[in-house]
Amino acid sequence: MKIGIIGLGLMGGSLGITLKKIYDDVEVIGFDHNDQHCIEALEFGIVDKVIDTLEDFYGIDALFLAVPVDGIIALLKNLPKIEVSTAIIDLGSTKEKIIQSVPKEIRQNFVAAHPMTGTERSGPSAAIGGLYHGKAVVLCDIEESGEKQRNLAKKIFTDIGMKLFYMDAKGHDKHAAYISHMPHALSYALANSVMKQENPKAIIALAGGGFKDMSRIAKSSPNMWRDIFQQNRMHLLDGIDSFAEELAKCRTLVEQEKWDELHHWMSKANTLHHIL
Repeated sequence: MKIGIIGLGLMGGSLGITLKKIYDDVEVIGFDHNDQHCIEALEFGIVDKVIDTLEDFYGIDALFLAVPVDGIIALLKNLPKIEVSTAIIDLGSTKEKIIQSVPKEIRQNFVAAHPMTGTERSGPSAAIGGLYHGKAVVLCDIEESGEKQRNLAKKIFTDIGMKLFYMDAKGHDKHAAYISHMPHALSYALANSVMKQENPKAIIALAGGGFKDMSRIAKSSPNMWRDIFQQNRMHLLDGIDSFAEELAKCRTLVEQEKWDELHHWMSKANTLHHIL
């Protein structure tokens, strides 16, 4: 089996490591516009070889697009000739606009997927073998993909230890805004609010696990998350509005010293962990 990966950072690199570990008969071929990423991907054993042009992907079984969401759209519009049987699988965090951008002639090749995993780190050095194991992957509008392509995508994701879920693209983007995109916006806001203080170093020196947990994802790539926010703008705005409403409620209860009501408000939030 030959598998191509475009984008050799955290997501693509971790996928390459995992595929080479679980399959004895796989050849992983990589492509990245960053020459240093290509060098590191070979050094770290992420891929078996790197190629210089996208045309060299012809004849592969699956092609994973592991680049930022705007880059996925650009790639889909400019991919060279792909064999009818090849599965093109994107790993983007938004789905509706990506699916809308797929040219009709390769729609049966395309499988829209969002692995619900990642870290705040980037580049080939961030790649880890266990990134996908035990995590969820959402496959969107799967009925529009060709039978062979969707079956191969499901097999690969299952083989690397992922749990498969199915959604329509619009529903996915709405849910992702609340559980993934809005938390990133809040983490960036928290980090900026601290950095505006007179002595942020003194505050951070006192920071415990709670602050570190909430601010960790503020280290994520601004380039990548700007594109995600742009593509999922309306759902993200709804999420931010919902959060702002709850934060305003907390402020009012504290301001008016309604401690019993505040306790009830906090207890209600605790029920989330019964679901998780």
